[in-house]
Amino acid sequence: MARSWWAKAQAGGMLLALLGWVSSCVTTFVPLWKSLNLDLNELEVWTMGLWQVCVAREEGAVECRAHGSFLALPPDLRVSRLLMCLSNGLGLLGCLLATPGLEGWTACQDRPRLKRRLLLAGGAAFGTAGMATLAPVSWVAYNTVLDFWDAAVPDIVPRWEFGEATFLGWFAGAFLAAGGLLLACSTRSTGTATPAAPACCRPPAAQGPTRDHHPNPKNTDLVI
Repeated sequence: MARSWWAKAQAGGMLLALLGWVSSCVTTFVPLWKSLNLDLNELEVWTMGLWQVCVAREEGAVECRAHGSFLALPPDLRVSRLLMCLSNGLGLLGCLLATPGLEGWTACQDRPRLKRRLLLAGGAAFGTAGMATLAPVSWVAYNTVLDFWDAAVPDIVPRWEFGEATFLGWFAGAFLAAGGLLLACSTRSTGTATPAAPACCRPPAAQGPTRDHHPNPKNTDLVI
């Protein structure tokens, strides 16, 4: 029953981590980190991401333009690019490490210590990926709030607001961190059971004298 519970915990942690990793990859590339509605032209909605700026018009046409230079970007967007790419790479690494260490995975079944280490390393990679996702999303959101409530900017100037990718990034980071923590905590199940030695390698049992080998006193000769 205990091993079944730990196997379910590992499956749940892996599912959360995979969901968070996919959501983090989507957050990295969609241009929905910020949104802007123009008061002069309410038919246009501007959105900004880490890689491009897009404008959506009422008739359904969407035009996107990539950011010019990496060095010309604000510091929060530059660091966010690096951290989100790092998060995606760590998520992929976590998948490759944690999968062979799962309870029901047949790989390395005869090496429980290696499975435990792989699962622990995968959980750590997922947890680090979650932190690398939460940090840039929260930083961009913080700067968006500061710019929105900046008293030095006139009221007639449109302000950037949170985009859908901001909330998706928060959920992605939370799922990655929770999944990695659950995987790391469930490693104790893979290192407790010691596999039994195969029959060919077991030492022979001590055998006592059998009935057929008892000495017959009638056949003994007296030596004078």
